[in-house]
Amino acid sequence: MTSERAAATVLDDIDARPGSTASLLRTLVGLFLRPLGGWISAADLVALAGDLGIESAAARTGIARLKQKGLLIAERSGPIGYRLNPAAISMLERGDRRIFRMREMTDADTWCLVSFSIPESARSIRHQLRRRLHWIGAGVVSPALWICPGHLQAEALQILEELDARRWATLFQASAPVVAGSLVEAAAQWWDLAALRAEHLAFQESLTTLPDDPFAAYVQLIDRWRVLPYTDPGLPPSMLPADWPGRRSFDEFARLSAHLAGAAEEHVRARVGGRAHVA
Repeated sequence: MTSERAAATVLDDIDARPGSTASLLRTLVGLFLRPLGGWISAADLVALAGDLGIESAAARTGIARLKQKGLLIAERSGPIGYRLNPAAISMLERGDRRIFRMREMTDADTWCLVSFSIPESARSIRHQLRRRLHWIGAGVVSPALWICPGHLQAEALQILEELDARRWATLFQASAPVVAGSLVEAAAQWWDLAALRAEHLAFQESLTTLPDDPFAAYVQLIDRWRVLPYTDPGLPPSMLPADWPGRRSFDEFARLSAHLAGAAEEHVRARVGGRAHVA
């Protein structure tokens, strides 16, 4: 393992389509490698992928891509295997907080405004900044002024640092926005609430097609859910339509994940044959 690879920023794959080989493998790694001590044999990882319906050849190709993206590092510990890149830990921990403890704002919570002016010579950075701000759930007040919940300020700062764009941006903490119309109308302009609603309803519908096997059901549940806690900022009820489906989505996710997690962990313990421990 080179020091450059260990120090490199490892990002979540926001383009991996839920249910795809790439997305399922990333979810599998994110859920279980840390409790396993950070290392797993190649054979066990391929076997677990097979339990998700991924054929061996596709699994090996997908694992190689995770290695190329920096999430995994090839490491022999007796058998050939893979170690979780230490540089990925903070990304995965941040994901845990989002996925398992989705926050809903109240009217008393603060906001973070991100104002930036990036020169045309750095337009690729500007594009990446907007893309990653969208990924953490920020809304667009104007092309160069974005808004997100105040508790996401640290994530916004981290994005700016990673893109070397900090010198072009100023962050403000703010109380409730004062708008010309209603806050519900403003939220619908700043965020694509229609698309978010559709994502919530699609997630709820997908729960009817989870596999019977607890391990496969648990991994697929996390995989189908993991994008929503990022793209949905958890706006306060005062800024949302009365029939907003977000709370039901989280409640259903929390119920099912609590029901399936134990059996899924037991399955992984059995697969690794006692060579590691899943907490």
